[in-house]
Amino acid sequence: MTDTKLLTYLENIISDERKQRFLDILEDRTNQITVAVEDVFQMHNTSAVVRSCDAFGVQTAHLIESKYSERLDKNIAMGAQQWVSTPRYNTTTDCIDTLRKDGYKIIATSPHTDSYLLDDFVIDDKIALFFGTERSGLSQEVLDKADGFVKIPMVGFSESLNISVSAAILLQSLTARLKKSATNWQLTEAEKLEVRLEWTKNSIKSIDEILERYYKEN
Repeated sequence: MTDTKLLTYLENIISDERKQRFLDILEDRTNQITVAVEDVFQMHNTSAVVRSCDAFGVQTAHLIESKYSERLDKNIAMGAQQWVSTPRYNTTTDCIDTLRKDGYKIIATSPHTDSYLLDDFVIDDKIALFFGTERSGLSQEVLDKADGFVKIPMVGFSESLNISVSAAILLQSLTARLKKSATNWQLTEAEKLEVRLEWTKNSIKSIDEILERYYKEN
């Protein structure tokens, strides 16, 4: 549960303009669609996916780092890591189990024989889009456990797109479609409070010292 007293305390430190900006952006945020990035080797690709999440209002990007750790490049993400929640996992199994527990369908982005083309893909539940490595794609575990598959239609000689490009195309299309639907896609009030607190913390310099003082006084 979010500490609303702490949130109020910290929001008194930031400007009214920034506080209102947070409230406005939160109205376009969703957890109905989330992404999971599995062991991407190139750091800039993971960072670009996180940036796309921010741009299209997807609040959470799950990062599986069983092979490669710390896959975020702050220069590529251009600050998006401050605004997108990025839970990390040591194994694909942990990530899938967590998402299933939270009610997500696992959707593999893959040119699988059972894949739906993007335009034909129906969002009928909470979905987690899994993106794999540049070299070999998604692991067999994800393919075996997936509830569905989606792919981007292509008409050229290239058989695949860079992971960050794929993520941007899929997220733009699916979030636009989601927001036109009757689905209750917005964050819950509890989620909004949690994100507001995190964003406010990320906006304050010397936040560790400020928090230490707050807890001493309270």
